[in-house]
Amino acid sequence: MKIYRIYKTLALWSIVLLSGGLVAQTVNTGELIISPNTQFSTVGDLDNKNGASFINDGEAFIYAHFNNDGTVDFTDGEQGLTRFQGTAVQQLSGGNISYFYDVLFNNASSNTASFELSSEISVDNEASFDEGIVQDDTFGGLFVFEDDASHVGAYDGSHVDGLVQKNGDDSFVYPIGDKQFFRYAAISAPANVTDTFTAKYFFENPVGQTINGETPTANAAGVITLLDDTEFWMITRDAGNSDVLLTLTWDENTTTPATIVANPQEEIHIVRWDNARQIWVDEGGIVDTENKTVTTPLQLEGYGIFTLARIDSGIVIPAGDIVIYNGVTPNDDGKNDYFIIDGIRNVENSNVKIFNRWGVKVFETNDYDSYGNVFKGFSDGRMTINRGNQLPTGTYYYILTYSYPNANGDSERIKKAGYLYLTTE
Repeated sequence: MKIYRIYKTLALWSIVLLSGGLVAQTVNTGELIISPNTQFSTVGDLDNKNGASFINDGEAFIYAHFNNDGTVDFTDGEQGLTRFQGTAVQQLSGGNISYFYDVLFNNASSNTASFELSSEISVDNEASFDEGIVQDDTFGGLFVFEDDASHVGAYDGSHVDGLVQKNGDDSFVYPIGDKQFFRYAAISAPANVTDTFTAKYFFENPVGQTINGETPTANAAGVITLLDDTEFWMITRDAGNSDVLLTLTWDENTTTPATIVANPQEEIHIVRWDNARQIWVDEGGIVDTENKTVTTPLQLEGYGIFTLARIDSGIVIPAGDIVIYNGVTPNDDGKNDYFIIDGIRNVENSNVKIFNRWGVKVFETNDYDSYGNVFKGFSDGRMTINRGNQLPTGTYYYILTYSYPNANGDSERIKKAGYLYLTTE
């Protein structure tokens, strides 16, 4: 091991030579500090050993593989930039997380994975995607953005193919894609700085895929008329209890079926696989046709697998994006076992009445689905006939009322009536 001065910095490191005298690897076994306004570069692989420290407060050029089993960090208050810009595929590996202030990716050596990320890297300020895809899906790595961190430049030729984690309480656009297509998702600002959300994009049919123990089927009753069968996103809440709005994107020229984004585009919604119900549920959709995005109108009630879908706008109540599933089959198979009203928990003062075809009330409750008070095909409401008995198969009708703020912010009473079909045989 030799002691070298790197510009204004003191470093303990060693050089491994090939027989021809060419540098094959830089091995840091001590402390390597890159001071502000100085530069460091390594043509060969950089191996930061266990117990070693690599502190970049200046500018580091990494042209080959990068392995960290020690400490990689920057000094608080400094603005170090790490440039990964090789001419061959670069492996980013190691057993410890590497903390960067700014990081740049510029490597055009591969169309699918210029950077093979098998470790965890963290960005505190900004990641620049110039050229080359960071692939962590295949190699088991993780790309983390800290609170207030951001990115620039992501496109089909440079993004993260795999998991991206966001920490903090700021809104965020995930620079994610798959199979050389950049297809971002975005979340609104969580409530707490300790909240963590992770996202990943899949250019695959969600039906039949097993992700985190969930395997969606094509079961999508009620309002959903057509499911996007070529792509999906996974969004998980890993820490905290905040809920967020979700934005997804489409591109009919590359990944999204033209039938999904056909006119009227107002019928494009975000749907979520509800593993407990074993059904796709509608999360609503505010469509931005210019930017080709869809955003949920309300904060999510659950996380997991999401995709795009078309809905029958005739059975959606605009105020609050309430969605009513009018088929009830209470046979305990986990599918439509009760009268599902999506979004009902997000409105106030709800009341549900259900009548049989002769106009006799068989069910009534306030604050529907807030404490297990749902219609399961039994006459268990007030002033009903045959209280506690299962009702016969047939057509019933419901009246739903609730409070919702109008354009002036005043509370308005919304009323919706319709039919539901009960099957108990």
